[in-house]
Amino acid sequence: MGNCARVQGHCNRCEGELPFEFTMAFQPIVDISQAQITAYEALVRGVNGESAYSILSKVTDDLLYRFDQACRVRAIEMASALNMPASLSINFLPNAVYEPHACIQATLEVSRRVGWPANRLIFEITETERVKDRQHLSDIIDAYRSMGFETALDDFGNGYANLDLLTELAPNKLKIDREIVMHCDSDLRRQAILKSVITLGRELGTTLIAEGVETEAEALWLARAGIMRQQGYFYAKPAINSLGEDLSPRLAALRAKALALATPEAVNA
Repeated sequence: MGNCARVQGHCNRCEGELPFEFTMAFQPIVDISQAQITAYEALVRGVNGESAYSILSKVTDDLLYRFDQACRVRAIEMASALNMPASLSINFLPNAVYEPHACIQATLEVSRRVGWPANRLIFEITETERVKDRQHLSDIIDAYRSMGFETALDDFGNGYANLDLLTELAPNKLKIDREIVMHCDSDLRRQAILKSVITLGRELGTTLIAEGVETEAEALWLARAGIMRQQGYFYAKPAINSLGEDLSPRLAALRAKALALATPEAVNA
């Protein structure tokens, strides 16, 4: 690490080792229409299985840049070592990116070293911090797109990841928060909100991903409505240092059920 300092010459916040250890767990993001895993989200964990919170609570302001860089490097190294067959989705902290082209250097370096292509990297904008400078975040998204990366707005509809962000930002993907997804098979209010989000995604040309899917009923309602990309415990919990079990048989069976229910418009969404 430390490339940010070397490229810009005035930023040393990425230098040095972290005073704690961490590893990554991977959770699949599936596409029911294709019956396959399209990406894995890398999630921070302790080396002995400790929660993400236990690690994030150790990240002080002076460690923020260093931690953000370390997470990217660790996730890419592990994805390569595990022969991940899909894209890799990495959370990033917008306020930990001093200058997009400079702060991405460690990511580019490790990607070249392990042979991980840029078009298989997705950067998720997390809702864990309030974005202080919308223009800065827009510049990050534009810079990442120019380098071949995709971006996603995480936890859309909850916390800081709200509708007004889309007036200025153009992420490739919107990850719909669990609070909107839960009980969508039976909750008419959530169904109305999700249908509006589906229309929004279609108009903006943005791929939708439903987060926190926990039941087959939720999965099938979402698929019927047109949200085929999904993530949650119904498919798999995050697997530490592993890609988890083979989901192919389950996804094939779910695809058959979903296609039997889906309208043509939903299938092509």
